[in-house]
Amino acid sequence: MTGREPAETDRTSAREPGPRLTVRTESRWPLAAAVVASAVLTLLLPDDLRLGPRWALPVAEGLLLVALISGDPGRISRRSTVLRSVAIALVVVLVGSAIWSTVQLIDDLIHGGSETNSANALLLAGGSVWASTVLAFSLLYFELDSGGPAARAHHMPPTPALDFPQQLSPELNAPHWRPHYIDYLYLGFTNSTALSPTDVMPLAPWAKSVMTLQSILSLMILGLVVARAVNVLA
Repeated sequence: MTGREPAETDRTSAREPGPRLTVRTESRWPLAAAVVASAVLTLLLPDDLRLGPRWALPVAEGLLLVALISGDPGRISRRSTVLRSVAIALVVVLVGSAIWSTVQLIDDLIHGGSETNSANALLLAGGSVWASTVLAFSLLYFELDSGGPAARAHHMPPTPALDFPQQLSPELNAPHWRPHYIDYLYLGFTNSTALSPTDVMPLAPWAKSVMTLQSILSLMILGLVVARAVNVLA
């Protein structure tokens, strides 16, 4: 087959008569690395910025990740209601934790907290919360866009929730192109720095709402943390 992308794996189904079904999968390990990185960032946070005991969130995230890898190891291709529910639960835990940490950090900045009197401690806490937000929202986009990675591997809808440059510009569209996790990580990063869409356009209402929420959280973290750190140094 010509026009095959090197990073993708083609799986052909011989069970159904008629045209052969090509399934273009992606590795689950970038997702696993993002979840592990998020768990490490959670451990770096001060106790008052963390949702629950120090061990609770990393353990919950680890168990959900193991369930996903066990149910569909290696490359993501299995369409399952159970696995889909586990993936959504993992995203809810990550995003909920990131929002909680952001709210607590802002409360500490307003009313005074253990880390707000030291520029180094404040920048470390603020950077950890900001990075956790980027990872959490990148995984949210990854899991919700076009029905999730397993659904995208089998079929891309004519109108996705998030429109990437390869979909916007026909001359850039490689044959059978699919967005991978790195594309959603880049989306999460640019939306947290530019505070607006850059090269990826939100089409669905949920995508516009989520990108707006992420921009607001990032604006509050970057603005208040940097301002407070400068004030402490001065």
